[in-house]
Amino acid sequence: MSSPVIGRFAPSPTGPLHFGSLIAALGSWLQARRQGGAWFVRMEDLDKPREQPGAADAILRALEHFGLVWDGEVIYQSQRQELYLATLERLRRDGRLYLCRCSRAEIREQGLRLGLPEGVYSGRCRGQHHPFSADGALRLQVEDREVGFTDGVQGVYRQSLQNEVGDFVLRRRDGLIAYQLAVVVDDGAQGVSEVVRGSDLLDSTPRQIFLQQCLGLPTPLYRHLPVALAPNGQKLSKQNLAPPLPLDSDPRQALVRALRFLGQRPPAGIELASRDSLLATAIEHWRPGEIPTRMGIHEV
Repeated sequence: MSSPVIGRFAPSPTGPLHFGSLIAALGSWLQARRQGGAWFVRMEDLDKPREQPGAADAILRALEHFGLVWDGEVIYQSQRQELYLATLERLRRDGRLYLCRCSRAEIREQGLRLGLPEGVYSGRCRGQHHPFSADGALRLQVEDREVGFTDGVQGVYRQSLQNEVGDFVLRRRDGLIAYQLAVVVDDGAQGVSEVVRGSDLLDSTPRQIFLQQCLGLPTPLYRHLPVALAPNGQKLSKQNLAPPLPLDSDPRQALVRALRFLGQRPPAGIELASRDSLLATAIEHWRPGEIPTRMGIHEV
């Protein structure tokens, strides 16, 4: 007997829902619902300095407006610190963590001196044995091997963590838990079996798979959707001031736009059906194999 499918949508509450966010939410929701699975919502609200007051509630209202109903209670990462800290302690005991006191300027300087690709950490502090009580970031030691997977949209993707990333941060210098740790811990705790999200997170996936292996967690199936691009070629995002989706308008137009963006062929006249009928039809006709294999597409 196969295990139930569990999907999730995990927005950061740094602003309201925009068209790019709707694409990710709808694709994830349809993939779970088409298989009769559950779909969770998780707020990635760990970075309080970037969080916009009221954004989490606004995102939930937007999901309701578009008919993307979730299962269970919404999880807030800011309320799960003990779980993340316990995971860090486990990795420390396993000898996989070390404290790094390098500043960003020092990391850039090291990389230039050693001829490393931009952003790759040299491992300078790996053998320094700084006490864990000192100020600094906690990094996970990677191994000299490729980590790869077959993405359900983008195909085979491989990455040498040592050469392309370096030992990566799980707790930042300011004490905040890093995204890579929180997402792996929460996907494991929620039993997420399929992750459907934007292609901008494709290159993070090998790091997450490696961390899953360190923790003995199963690796979900991944589908990385093309991201929506603005006319200037930038990804639609809150940082790039993507306009929020108005909640006083008919949701059906935006839903049909998102379906077409995802390569689906909604029946003619579907805009005239009720929102819930439109979504029921979208579930019935959901074909993930039709999703474009590009990393980004200009907004339609």
